[in-house]
Amino acid sequence: MNTTPEVRTERIGSTLLITIDRPKARNAVNAAVAGGLAGAIDTLEGDKDLRTGVLTGAQGTFSAGMDLKAALAGESPEIPGRGFGGLTQAATTKPLIAAVEGWALGGGFELALSCDLIVTAADATFGLPEVTRGLVAAGGGAIRLPKRIPYHLAMELLLTGAPITGERAGQLGVANRVVAPGEAVKTALRLAERLAANAPLALAAVKRIARAADGVPEPDAFRAQEWEMAALKSTADVREGMTAFAERRAPRWQGE
Repeated sequence: MNTTPEVRTERIGSTLLITIDRPKARNAVNAAVAGGLAGAIDTLEGDKDLRTGVLTGAQGTFSAGMDLKAALAGESPEIPGRGFGGLTQAATTKPLIAAVEGWALGGGFELALSCDLIVTAADATFGLPEVTRGLVAAGGGAIRLPKRIPYHLAMELLLTGAPITGERAGQLGVANRVVAPGEAVKTALRLAERLAANAPLALAAVKRIARAADGVPEPDAFRAQEWEMAALKSTADVREGMTAFAERRAPRWQGE
């Protein structure tokens, strides 16, 4: 495992639990965290036995975003080609779930938005306060949030910088699950197990199709999907899925 002092990883079944571990800095992202997250994602992507990832923060805080002190000292919280925290622009193939407790502010919120699913504690706090510091939510917040929730609601968060609770995030559709405080990781791991039961090549194809369809004309999206489907149908896992259904047993996926 690519465990560093700032980012810990733990294999739990076929899921990689990734934990930002700078609690004294409210898990703010500096260069070391960005490098650690990039390394953790490489581990997830490169290990065939790992099917899903869960991203969280240590000691009850997801992440307070960019470490401003480190940034003022010249550190970059970005990885070239991968974006803020080594994640916000990374093209991952495996499902990644954010498990949010406490604060997910600024870049922390953007890290969560970079994941495919979000589980949040009801009393968590989400916010994009960049405008209150003369900045813009440039780690994907200004781009992704208006696509995830109604435009006017997204713009309220982006233009005021005001925070919302995890409960409100669930009501808006930002989060998939809203759970009791302290239960986010446990719930995310259960959700990860459910995803991991499905065909890994199909999961990766779903993510690529969704990315390819983002902002393009529908005919172009269907053409991208046709290419993905043609490639998928030639795999052993498709035959295994059909055979397992016919034989009334659980499929044995090989990722081939």
